[in-house]
Amino acid sequence: MLFGFSACEKDDFCVQNPVTPKLIIRFYDSTNRETPKRVQGLHISTEANTDTIARYNNVSLDSIAIPLDPNAQETIFNLSKNNVVNQFSVEYDIQEEYVSRSCGFKLVFNNVEFTSPNNTWFVEFTPSTILNLDNQNTAHVQIFH
Repeated sequence: MLFGFSACEKDDFCVQNPVTPKLIIRFYDSTNRETPKRVQGLHISTEANTDTIARYNNVSLDSIAIPLDPNAQETIFNLSKNNVVNQFSVEYDIQEEYVSRSCGFKLVFNNVEFTSPNNTWFVEFTPSTILNLDNQNTAHVQIFH
């Protein structure tokens, strides 16, 4: 009986949350910068793959969580508000981070830079850079419209 129990291996379950983080954007009122403001008729697609991000097709939200392209060092989003498009570019370095044997790896985005060549419907965004994007606990970018 002792031999039977000694041959068993400990189950290895992933109890951590090794999720590759998404970019969290919060939208705020441009005149009262402390007040979150919904974007009416929001539609989001990526420049590389002109498909719409399914969750964000003609919605009304004050925050979004969108994935960055793990196979490139830049993701360009087309953020549309009532068919007026504003391009939003995110450049980054990718680093794999080992979580554990059961969880494997997750990606961390370092030296993240945000740019927008055409501010059509949003007035401003902040910040323009962040050191790393490694969690989904708070907003990474604030867009004022």
